Amino acid sequence: MDPTNRGPEEFSHDRHDQTADSGGRPRPPRDPLTPDFGQPSPALARAVQLVSGDYLLTVNPVDGSEIEPCPPGERPERPAKYDATERAALARAARPPLPPGPAQPQLPLLERQEERERLVRLLARGRSVRLTGPSGSGRTALLDQVTEDCADIAPDGVVRLCGHRRSVEDLLYDLFAAVHSAPLHRPDRALLLELVHEIGAVVVLDDLEFGGAALDELLEATPECAFLLAATPDVPAPSPDSHVEEVFLAGLGRVGGQELLERAVGRVLTDEEAQWAADLWFESEGLPLRFVQAGALLRQRDRLSAGAGEFDAFGSYEGPGAAPVDAPFDAPFGAPADAAFGAPADAAFDAPFDAADGHSVPLPALAEAAAPAALLASRLSGSARATLEFAVALGGEIPHQAHLPALIGDTHADAALAELVSCGLVTPVGARYRLAAGVRQQLETAGYGTDSAARGRTAARHYAWWAAHPSVGPERTAAESDALLAALSATTDPDGSVELARAAAPAFAAGLAWSAWERALGAGVEAARTTGQVSEEAYFHHESGVLALLGGQLDRARVELESALALRGAAADKRGTIAARRALALVADRSGGAAAGEEIPEAMYEESASPPGGVPSYAQLPQEADDPETLVTRQAAPTPTPPAPTVVGGAKAPSRKSVVSGARRNMVAAGAGALLAAVLGTVVTLGATSGNDDPPSNKVDTNPSATAGENGGELGADEANKGVGGGGGGDASTSAPAGPDGIPNTSDDPTPSSGATDEPSDSPSGSKTPADPSKPPTKSPSKSPSKPPPTTPSKPPPTTTTPTPTPTPTPTKPTETATTPTTPNTSDTASGPITQTPTTTSTI
Repeated sequence: MDPTNRGPEEFSHDRHDQTADSGGRPRPPRDPLTPDFGQPSPALARAVQLVSGDYLLTVNPVDGSEIEPCPPGERPERPAKYDATERAALARAARPPLPPGPAQPQLPLLERQEERERLVRLLARGRSVRLTGPSGSGRTALLDQVTEDCADIAPDGVVRLCGHRRSVEDLLYDLFAAVHSAPLHRPDRALLLELVHEIGAVVVLDDLEFGGAALDELLEATPECAFLLAATPDVPAPSPDSHVEEVFLAGLGRVGGQELLERAVGRVLTDEEAQWAADLWFESEGLPLRFVQAGALLRQRDRLSAGAGEFDAFGSYEGPGAAPVDAPFDAPFGAPADAAFGAPADAAFDAPFDAADGHSVPLPALAEAAAPAALLASRLSGSARATLEFAVALGGEIPHQAHLPALIGDTHADAALAELVSCGLVTPVGARYRLAAGVRQQLETAGYGTDSAARGRTAARHYAWWAAHPSVGPERTAAESDALLAALSATTDPDGSVELARAAAPAFAAGLAWSAWERALGAGVEAARTTGQVSEEAYFHHESGVLALLGGQLDRARVELESALALRGAAADKRGTIAARRALALVADRSGGAAAGEEIPEAMYEESASPPGGVPSYAQLPQEADDPETLVTRQAAPTPTPPAPTVVGGAKAPSRKSVVSGARRNMVAAGAGALLAAVLGTVVTLGATSGNDDPPSNKVDTNPSATAGENGGELGADEANKGVGGGGGGDASTSAPAGPDGIPNTSDDPTPSSGATDEPSDSPSGSKTPADPSKPPTKSPSKSPSKPPPTTPSKPPPTTTTPTPTPTPTPTKPTETATTPTTPNTSDTASGPITQTPTTTSTI
């Protein structure tokens, strides 16, 4: 489809006939499966998938591009090189388009044979050369000749590149694309350097804008290439270590300038014109561009000076519809170029031109010849002058000839490009045209920039419509990127800037013009912020974050994506929010950090994270056989102020300290409960099996064992002291004297005498008096808590007792028990002696 086809408005159907039947009733809706040729449905936005490094990028013009790790099955193969035929086709496509109309005369390359041969010799040796010359010195024409001479030198042929507004990275990708076939594939920098390292070609780089370290980087990345660099003297020179040869291009001599002027005019100069040409040579320092423009001035002078008789001599048409004298390019297409200027095609122009009626237009002044843009433009057609106005508004960029009819409003406006080229007002730059050196300043002085704001708005609206049209592919938009970016900068309408950036940015991304993509996104963010379009600003931030992620700039990607996420949340854009969150998650994965809304935990231990409730520990400390049973309790200490909890996804995450404390508290509570049950069971057993007699003196110590209280929940230490001191304590049976081991009620104890009495003694100790007064009383050995007995105390025999229920410990408030080590208390019961095992207390 032609993008200039507006579609429905070109069809003259009656609206009433389409919406109502013969009875006046509305017609039912048309079946959507039936094609409607009169009302074509709008095409859906096209999403393009491409691979960049390790990422799979889906360019979505609606919600924002989506980026994800490239699956193994989607990874492209290693790019292959083009063959000679394909390289030749690409070289022809990279040239600027030929202007419509008659073919332009080819001017010879004068006084450049020595420089031409030297450049070819150096390139054949593999040396890189820089050709330095001022603007208008004929650098591009000389490069064209050298390119033809070096076609068969390198294995990968000759690669023609343009350095206008291009960085080192841009030129490396351009060189890769000119040699390798990689559709929808943009390699990362590592693979790019590997591929361009293998390229062996003669690289002709015109309009270079950098030198020094940047040029060294370009040369080091392509060691197998020989470069022919063309730059102006104001560009930084190569570094001394780059080993780049320098060739300076000067202006033409006086004879060469006059010869070039005669070739441009097509005839021999008169004496007056030859003197005028000598003055021009002195003023312009022999720049060939000035003589080409001077030739255009003389052709226009000949046209204005020619009379009707000159045209009649060669059979020119004088009837109705004849072209006016002041419209040089209104001649029909196909006529020779010289016919447009009032000269026949078959004339040799060997003699000076004289007007038939004696009327002669004076030669331009020397000042006008030195700056001829305004005078040349005043004698061009209206379409050509309008094209110059657009070029001044766009910063020197000439729109493609296919856009001129729509921009100017003239169906034949594409022929204006041929007028501008023949006059030397525009020069080729890469695959497009720009105003020649100095022309823009001359036109602005003549008043061609007074309507630049309106021209910029018109160009922005046109390019926004054109770039968003479904029939325009990303490659065409990328080829016109310089004009689109110029319109984006020239327009003074922020809404128009947003519309143009919104339409051009996804096309630049899909067309692999990522330098232009970045510039369009930057302009779009500023324009959207100015107009207050939140959703559009969020889109530009999202795309900037994706571009930064593709370039490895993780910090910038995070900032841009977080800004896009906040703006889309404010605009309630759910689909855009999902795309931004996915991109942020990928940034967090690549950077090893946390995603948006999460914080990195404070403790960074190389161990597995504990669950929120803690991990209960069932492991027990190893205990030797000779150690008494140990009760582990928590020592009371001031509770430290807990740190601020870490927020993870909106919930408080348990810290490592709280997890460990919870497990230890559970262990202490379980141990305390088990020990309390054992103590209570022992006390109950002693109370049930003991008699009513007073305790013997050798069974009572100043630190008696603790007994259970009435409620069974606390240890009644006070009641135990009362029973001992009051003399009316609990009952105890008579005990046998201790044996050699010092411990009573063991197997080595002596058998007591049968004549012993059961009456209590009046001694303070409360022990019974033995039957034989001559025998000394048996002393109960005292046991120090810090010095355990030498032998292991005997275990009491199993007794039949009623189990006491164990009180349930509270996990959050552990029972703090302070027990005192006591001397083994042994009492005789009907079933046998019962020994109470001493208990020690350790604190943690």
